[in-house]
Parts: sequence; structure tokens; C-alpha cells
Amino acid sequence: MLKPCFAMSESEALAVLSRTGVFRIAGMTEDGPLLRTVDGVVHDGMLCFHGADRGTKLELVGREVMVAGEEVVAHLPSWFFDERRACPATTYYRSVYAWGTIERVADRVTKAAVLQALMEHHQPEGRHQPITADDPLYANAIDGLFVGCIRPRRIEGKAKLGQHKGAATIARALDGLWQRGAPGDLAAIRAVREAHPGRPTPTWMLGPVGVTFEVAPDGREVEAAVALLEGQYWNEGVEPRRIRSAHLASPAWIVARDPAGTVVATARAVGDDAKIAIVYDVVVDPALRGRGLGRAMVGLLLQHPRVRGARRVLLRTRDAQGFYTRLGFSPYVSSNELLGRTTS
Repeated sequence: MLKPCFAMSESEALAVLSRTGVFRIAGMTEDGPLLRTVDGVVHDGMLCFHGADRGTKLELVGREVMVAGEEVVAHLPSWFFDERRACPATTYYRSVYAWGTIERVADRVTKAAVLQALMEHHQPEGRHQPITADDPLYANAIDGLFVGCIRPRRIEGKAKLGQHKGAATIARALDGLWQRGAPGDLAAIRAVREAHPGRPTPTWMLGPVGVTFEVAPDGREVEAAVALLEGQYWNEGVEPRRIRSAHLASPAWIVARDPAGTVVATARAVGDDAKIAIVYDVVVDPALRGRGLGRAMVGLLLQHPRVRGARRVLLRTRDAQGFYTRLGFSPYVSSNELLGRTTS
């Protein structure tokens, strides 16, 4: 019996399957159980996939099947929680199970729409002619491919993110993820915190003037960050799309939110985790400057897993030398001539 604290809504469960893009489909055939893994997409509320119009998977058409998908949020080692015992090691994850009947899609318009949806998911950069039913470029492919869809009659999702654990355990999990800093750990911090909205925020994520730092910002914060950075002297002549792309591609990026949830400061860095890191785009809302927010934010950025291992941290500034000197920076003059170029 699934504990209510782990249960996901149907829309949340479909979102997991949509993000993973991989379905494991299991069912019974005349020869026994059959399991197949396919690239899939959620389209119009249906679980859709495609493949060659042959093979054993076609034995499942018209039969009741079970579809499974999962996301590993983080593997949490035992030492996050106990210095000696192996027992506390665990995994936080989201898993989804759906039940329904595989239907063969025969309508060419629907087949084309499913194939286009698959391309948009697995090749989001585009760079292909959109698939439509009346395009002769795709006529043979549409007619020759098998497209199957499952309209779930039941769907069940489980988000195991420590909801049954106490506040002290969750605090240790968040601290451990920040200190380990492996790929995916920062996104896991955000996922775990969102699953525990009533739990205290770790002290290292709290800043002055009531702000909270987000160490895994994404598309939900990027427009607010761009708005703060547009017009700053170092971004003169830089289009907003480039500022946006730079932030989404940065391995180290943090923002600060005020108590109302508004993004009021942002900072990012790039580097190689070993020799060098370069700090960029540090800005605080003018209404909150001079109150310690910038210092706290840069201090946290310097402790970021993608920054703290660098032997040298560099930045450029035209008017904030005093601010950065107080944070331990000093003028840096390379013995080599600095070269560079600008592209359009």
C-alpha cells in the first residue's frame, strides 16, 4: 500500500514519464511475459512510442500492459547520516507505473503528430523539417513505421524524497548533497526542499534581509536574472538571449529570493573544477545594496562545488575592487599577453 506522503498526482506522474522519455513496457503474450524498453513521449495524455512494424513487441498490441518509468534524484550514502553504519544508505527517486492497452495508431495525421512529438523531446534543438502527414519527405516513414499508444486507465506515481523522515535527517541529507557536490546533487537539493515545504531552510542557504539562496536555479528564475543584468555595464551590447543562455549553461549559478519569492540577486561562475574558476554576472537589486547581500551571495558562490575546488578564482570589475578585496581577492596580472576575440 503506497503511503499517502509518497503519492504523486496523475499530472505529476505523467510529467515524470515525459521528462524521462523512456518507457519500460511489460505484458503477457502467448509465449509468456515480455518486457521491452522504448523511447516514448506523452502526447495528448497518451503514452506513445514507435518502432519497426515487426518484432515481438507487436505481440503486445491489443493486450493489457504495464508501463514503468523512473527518475533517480540522488543516491545518498550512509556517511551522510552515520559515521559507521551502512544501513542509512538510501536512494531518493520518483517512479511511475501505468496500466492500459496498446493500440496501433493507423491515422496518418496522428502518427505524424506522435513522431513530431518524439523528435521535439529527443532532439529539442530541431534542425529538421517538421513531420507532417502531407509532407512527401516523410510519406514512406509514416506509412512504414509502427506507432503505438497507451491511454492509461490507471496511473500511479511515487516520489520517495524522505517525506517520512525527521527534520534532522533531511537537514543532514541537504548538507551532505551540498558538500559532496556530485553531478545532480544541487538539483536534488531543490527537489528535496520542494518535497518538504514546512521544514527549516539550511542555515547556509539563508542570507541577510530575509533572503533565501537557491543553488539550483533553472528556467523558472532565468528571466528574473536577465532582468537584473540587462543594462549593467559589463553586459552592454549583449543580447538578453545570450545572457539567458549563459546562465542556463553555467555549472555554478545561484540566486537570492526575498520573502515574497522575488529574485533580488544573482551570481554565476564557470570553471574546470581544478585549476580555474571565473566569476561573472554578480548583481543585487539596487534597493537591497549595502546590506550584506552581495557579500553573502559571493561567499556562497565561492563555496559552490563547481568553484571551491579551483586553485585560482578570477573576475573582472570596473568599480567594485573594494568589495572583492574584502572577500579575499587581489589584483591579478598575468605574465602572458591576454588574447581574445568576439564573434557575432
